[in-house]
Amino acid sequence: QVQLVESGGGSVQAGGSLRLSCAASGITVSTYCMSWFRQAPGKAREGVAVIRSGGSAREADSVKGRFTISNDNTKNTLYLQMNSLLPEDTAMYYCAAGPPWSACSLGMFSDRTYWGQGTQVTVSS
Repeated sequence: QVQLVESGGGSVQAGGSLRLSCAASGITVSTYCMSWFRQAPGKAREGVAVIRSGGSAREADSVKGRFTISNDNTKNTLYLQMNSLLPEDTAMYYCAAGPPWSACSLGMFSDRTYWGQGTQVTVSS
């Protein structure tokens, strides 16, 4: 059974930092297409960052230079380091794991994607 458990969300002031973690079980993070998505109230789900099985990563233009996605194979955990946070970064953040045999691009997901329960990030001005 696959489980993705996010942690690290919280409330911070603009300019602050948070590190989100996604602890995985039932899959090997380094072999899957691992992503972070976010969804703010009334808005569509947005792909924030993706890291492929080969290690290449991409962040959305809206967070480039501020957010960094990475994984730790020894802990089977995905991370999202978020710096210089802005009020518009406020959203529920979700970890997602796409199957290794599917295409892997920023914002891509399917009915085969595994999701975590989400962690709330709130940035005040």
